[in-house]
Amino acid sequence: MQKVVQLDDVSFNRFHFKIAGLTFGAHLTDGYVLGVIGFALAQIKPQMGLTPFWEGMLGSSALIGLFIGSLALGWVADYLGRQKIFCFSFLVISVASALQFFAHTPEQLFLLRVVIGIGLGGDFSVGHTMLAEFSPRKHRGVILGSFSVLWTIGYVAASFAGHFMTALGPEGWRWLLASSALPAVIILLLRIGTPESPRWLMRKGRSVQALAIVHRYFGPHVTLQAEMPSARQHSLLTLFTPRYRKRTAFNSLFFVCLVIPWFAIYTFLPSILQSMGLDKNFATDLLLSALLIVGALLGIVLTVFCSRRGFLIGSFLFLAACLVALSLLPTSMALWQIVCFAAFTLIMSAVSNLVGVFPAESFPTEVRSMGVGFATSMSRLGSAIGTLLLPLAIMHYGTATTMGLLAVILIIGALVSLAWAPETKGLTLVDASDTATNPRKKPVHQATSSF
Repeated sequence: MQKVVQLDDVSFNRFHFKIAGLTFGAHLTDGYVLGVIGFALAQIKPQMGLTPFWEGMLGSSALIGLFIGSLALGWVADYLGRQKIFCFSFLVISVASALQFFAHTPEQLFLLRVVIGIGLGGDFSVGHTMLAEFSPRKHRGVILGSFSVLWTIGYVAASFAGHFMTALGPEGWRWLLASSALPAVIILLLRIGTPESPRWLMRKGRSVQALAIVHRYFGPHVTLQAEMPSARQHSLLTLFTPRYRKRTAFNSLFFVCLVIPWFAIYTFLPSILQSMGLDKNFATDLLLSALLIVGALLGIVLTVFCSRRGFLIGSFLFLAACLVALSLLPTSMALWQIVCFAAFTLIMSAVSNLVGVFPAESFPTEVRSMGVGFATSMSRLGSAIGTLLLPLAIMHYGTATTMGLLAVILIIGALVSLAWAPETKGLTLVDASDTATNPRKKPVHQATSSF
């Protein structure tokens, strides 16, 4: 007779690989969607006569949609189930991506990219949630963090596609933006038939269905750690009750402080490099792309060997130091500027792995999608504001001062993490969400010490 095993402790199998692949495919699409707009804007700007305002609005449009989708669809997923949003989100992305080809005004393109962002935001909420709820704790950090590698590959693919498609002619931007529909449709078709999260079913009192899914995909000897049934319907205000408000604040603020510099800098990378006296060409793109991918892979290694908390705090401080150096170095010291920018790119890509880990491990099943969605929505709102304001900041204050302001945001992230970041490494989802309530408490199951 086989020994009974908890879902948290099962071996990694083909189903884990499939659900991870479907989630990672979504992040590849997300990276691609957010990456192509920078290249498309170079052609759209003269054709549509874009003002700096509309250039910023189009650059931040998908991020605005991500804010709305993460907030709204995360709540819906906790209410109706993960699987429905898991498929619906990519139906929305597929249709809106294809329609970008026919946009003729900034307003039309803005609305379509907001809709794409809504779909991506919903997927961020349920993708991380489903992956966390199916994954064994031994591999959860690596699996959740690995999405950053695929996001980076999507972002890098956007760079190569941008160079190729914008060279096709003045209408190349249409093919470039609409090309995101291809991976979206593939992912949508592959997601059909994905099972519901057994943890969500257990919370809804549907334990027979939950165990049937567990037995089908993991074997009859596998059981599920107790999830107390709850008929209560939670609202977003639940995230601000005494039980959840600290973890809500931490996950939202650290996420915001990481992604504002990321999206602000990389959306307008050509303008920033030009103001630093550096050229952005294919060779530069190739170097930055390699650094992003190497950084994402480095992040997986650091997630395995470092404490979650120590990795996050150390990265915030290092990234802030890089931007301070960039703000102080004169343009005559181009080599040192390149070194600082390369180091910033490498570590930013590495620590971005944690944005898929902390939110999913911090909230219990009953509000996990909503919590992940809220943190994601706040990060995208911050990113949208940063992306919108960056061209204006560079124009009025210069690159050096703007880099200094972004460094201040990273220091705030370090302080927030010092105060509130929990250590969730090596815990079950139930234990991890309990530990998130008291980040200073050292868990019994934890093998590594907090920072």
